[in-house]
Amino acid sequence: MAVSNSVQDEGLLRVIGTGAVGLNVVNMVVGAGIFVLPGIVAAKLGSAAIIAYLICSVTVALVFLCFAEVGSRITRSGGSYAYVEEAFGPFAGFIASILFWFGWSALADAAITVIMVDSLAILFPILEQNIPRAVFIVTVLIFLAAVNVRGVKAGVNLFIFNTLAKLVPLLLLLVVGLFAMDVSNLAIPEWPSASSVAAATIILFYAFTGAEGALSTSGEIKNPAKTVPMGLLFGLCGILLLYVGLQTVSQGVLGPELANNTKAPLVAVATEVFGDWGGKMLIVGAVISIYSTLSGDMLGGPRVIFASSQDDNLPKILGKVHPQYKTPYVAIIFFAIVVAVFALSGTFMYLAGVATGSLLLIYLAVSVAVWRLRQRDGLPKEDEFELPFGPVIPGLSCLFVGGLLVQLPLDEAMTVAALVATCVAIYLVRSVLRKRGKT
Repeated sequence: MAVSNSVQDEGLLRVIGTGAVGLNVVNMVVGAGIFVLPGIVAAKLGSAAIIAYLICSVTVALVFLCFAEVGSRITRSGGSYAYVEEAFGPFAGFIASILFWFGWSALADAAITVIMVDSLAILFPILEQNIPRAVFIVTVLIFLAAVNVRGVKAGVNLFIFNTLAKLVPLLLLLVVGLFAMDVSNLAIPEWPSASSVAAATIILFYAFTGAEGALSTSGEIKNPAKTVPMGLLFGLCGILLLYVGLQTVSQGVLGPELANNTKAPLVAVATEVFGDWGGKMLIVGAVISIYSTLSGDMLGGPRVIFASSQDDNLPKILGKVHPQYKTPYVAIIFFAIVVAVFALSGTFMYLAGVATGSLLLIYLAVSVAVWRLRQRDGLPKEDEFELPFGPVIPGLSCLFVGGLLVQLPLDEAMTVAALVATCVAIYLVRSVLRKRGKT
């Protein structure tokens, strides 16, 4: 199946530009993790924590250079799922779709929804009670689903507003914190072992994931051959500067004490820099950040379900487009229900590692897809993005992602393998049933 250079028409409106893609990349990546992980990484590496940030940054840069080339060639909805399906066929695409929308997006969204409610419960203790907590979770997800059903522009405007709102306290802390640092706290007295760096990097990588969610709306991106690469470039450069800056400020302000603040390190930094009101500002910022990530995922996650349905991998009803708003409204409602179920159950926290492992497998598949599409269809056309240095960048991407995959704890790796095996079994059973239905 050759990849067409034309922009495919799926009945959706192409209204998302470069700025919106870039902001959504920032939105999808800057979530709950950055409010917690600076202290956790410092506990493992001390002032050498910056090494883990640089490794994650290089890995993400390599991966999303591959996304940029493949994303400029494949313009339909679904993002990473569509890329894998186009490159390797429906079997691989089916597995990728389940890994992405369920193994990653839905479970991760459910997890951060609970974190958001737990944070709000500090200020509003009533949310610790089961019924008010459940009502709040359902209300938030109904609102996000309703906004996105009413139109992609409404969904885009919502995540743009939320992204800007959550960046304000982080940027304020970054700028003011630079003048409150003790530079001597940044010295690295002893270099950590390679195993310590690897362990810290796999934990930190969670904070760098999510940019692929911004490409799930590829069926609604204007001029995707140019918009996708530029949006990724702007978004990822902003994230790198923000993350490295926040880790540097945190280490510079708290010094060795940063390693003792593993639950809310940025709150501790803000309290030190601004006083008590600064800590409260960061708590509110964390809630806004999580809510913003949810709003972005409610825009992107359902598009993977929609695209998979369009390819006959999921029930056709999930591929319906609203006659008035031109949005995949059934997929949006279905995705919101799945997130709500897991958020209400409270049994999903152990799957955090599964979510990261699922996403790493998708990253690996997209990196290999660069080779596959070049081998099958030739180099990208003149109006598409082409990676320099031939096979070097996708090769390095596979190497770095593979290195992170082998660092997964055994239990989590086995659970990821079980999820893939379940996908394979479902696909095979479905194929057999369809063949019988035709005979």
